[in-house]
Amino acid sequence: MPGRAFMLCQLLLLGLGSQGTLPPPCDRPRCTENPSSPFCRVTDDSGPAPLPNTPGSRIYCYGELLHQVQMAKLYQDDKQFVDMPLSSTPDRVLQHFRELAARHNHSIPTPLLRAFIQEHFQAAGQELQPWTPEDWKDSPRFLQKISDPKLRIWGEQLHQLWKKLGKKVKPEVLSHPEQSSLLYSEHPFVVPGGRFVEFYYWDSYWVMEELLLSEMPETVKGMLQNFLDLVRLYGHVPNGAHVYSLQRSQRPLLTLMMHSYVAHTNDTAFLRDNIGTLALELDFWTEHRNVSVSSGGGGKSYVLNHYSVPYGGPRPESYSKDAEVRHLGGAGTLMLCVRPRSPVCCCLVITGDREALWAELKAGAKSGWDFSSRWLVKGPNPNLLSSIRTSKLVPVDLNAFLCQAEELMSDFYSRPGNDLQATKYRNMREQRLAAMKAILWNEKGAWFDYDLENRRKNLEFYPSNLSPLWSGCFSDPGVVDKAPKYLEDSQILTYQYGIPTSLQKTGQQWDFPNAWAPLQDLVIRGLAKCPSPRAQEVAFQLAQNWTRTNFEVYSRKSAMYEKYDISNGGQPGGGGEYEVQEGFGWTSGVVLMLLDRYGDRLSSGTQTAFLAPQCLTTALLLGLLPRLPINVCVSPHLFLPLETPYPTQSQSLEGSG
Repeated sequence: MPGRAFMLCQLLLLGLGSQGTLPPPCDRPRCTENPSSPFCRVTDDSGPAPLPNTPGSRIYCYGELLHQVQMAKLYQDDKQFVDMPLSSTPDRVLQHFRELAARHNHSIPTPLLRAFIQEHFQAAGQELQPWTPEDWKDSPRFLQKISDPKLRIWGEQLHQLWKKLGKKVKPEVLSHPEQSSLLYSEHPFVVPGGRFVEFYYWDSYWVMEELLLSEMPETVKGMLQNFLDLVRLYGHVPNGAHVYSLQRSQRPLLTLMMHSYVAHTNDTAFLRDNIGTLALELDFWTEHRNVSVSSGGGGKSYVLNHYSVPYGGPRPESYSKDAEVRHLGGAGTLMLCVRPRSPVCCCLVITGDREALWAELKAGAKSGWDFSSRWLVKGPNPNLLSSIRTSKLVPVDLNAFLCQAEELMSDFYSRPGNDLQATKYRNMREQRLAAMKAILWNEKGAWFDYDLENRRKNLEFYPSNLSPLWSGCFSDPGVVDKAPKYLEDSQILTYQYGIPTSLQKTGQQWDFPNAWAPLQDLVIRGLAKCPSPRAQEVAFQLAQNWTRTNFEVYSRKSAMYEKYDISNGGQPGGGGEYEVQEGFGWTSGVVLMLLDRYGDRLSSGTQTAFLAPQCLTTALLLGLLPRLPINVCVSPHLFLPLETPYPTQSQSLEGSG
């Protein structure tokens, strides 16, 4: 064992060894393509591995410096350290650190470690400067469609947030990329807010949708160009705009972003110039993140996609949390060198299971739902992150997004008459539709994640179960009539402050009682696309619930939040790895989209009443909805004036009067 440990450490020092065995955190020391470039692409059997070959990654992605700082917990949030730019070159910082570590037997006292950081690092976010979008307009047209005066004023205030959330990367990041973990972006962008001072992939979709609504197409084009540049460099859009996010992408929405932009501007030249890059990103997913699934009983096999990250190691931005996650145990060891250039190779011994666990945590972050009961094993300790197995599930929404992207790519290629490529993507979509119907659809009225290990669907409620309605990826028109019934049967319509992310209370932020703006949009817009009047009215009621929750919290706190707790009157959400964040890009975006769609009907709650959620099911079943008076709610038990406080789920209607 000692001999094997020494050999593995030497391989790490030399940048050699099996990449299937040793976890490359953020980069590899070798680069065969254009080695003089600060970035290079490396490929292996797992597909493109977009790993930067920069000295800075030895600080921000792996090594003893990262380990000592993060495990000392100098900051409440691990992300703060890896977002701090250097005051000098990485080589100089590392040399000073090695000298300091050697003087203290590689266990630096916390006060000295803190002083070292203060001397050699700058405050997080220094590479970014505020930016006001040049195409920002004081009063976009859609705001005039809002009937409720209070909601209109609120909409105007939310529209102002785009100026506060606008950022631009300073030119020093381009001239000295090794001194920052931030990836350089040529064009300015809008960020989520709070701790998220850089752009994030799937967050940006809902931000862009609203920016187009606010008549800001040039801002959207610049953000799109940034993403396209990243795909050309790395083969996919990274999770976020930092070097430590390059191992993982996020939900593939780039093609949908392009579709929204072109539909708004008719800028077909921009589409034509970048269609090959869109194809490159889809290839990353369809060729390198796919899995074969059998329909059971020796039935036909189908190909669908899942989230996976083939590299382990703790996430640098959550290093201490990942390092402390209790692992499952098991055979096998790996040696991770934490002093890359030390004369004596000091290695951490980690179990193979823990290394796999870290890869699953990264896959969970890649999903955007970090973290959720969706990804946890149903066992004795189902709420522990040590039970995560993201890659062992086929997610409904990922495949719905890819299905929609394939349909759009077929349309994009058909415009200039490229029938060969148009047919290719049309066939891919048809194959995915068949696979989703065979593997994911259930007669309960929704689609469900498929468990690859246990060969069964996960029948728990998640808003993602209805994402194919949002993406238009279903072949049987009859499924749309089943969606409202599925929501009723799942008791979702009894929640008056929003659609819960799940019905399981695990303490993870993507579970009950939290509700998230993009998931509201998936369900609401999915139902609104359906021709059924019943689905349309359920969509409106859900939109009213969510709008009122956001409005009431904003009225009390003058802020928008990334998530909301819908269990206690609507509050800022909680749970997960960090405190709830203000801002907030996608939350404001979804609310403004709802104000655009339903502005002539939505109420702030003080002008007109709206149908109470607990009565919606009865009203729908009785067919009374179109002719209900606005000031009463029909129930089989009583007439309840809407000014009366809503009964909670634990109260019966009979006992609430």
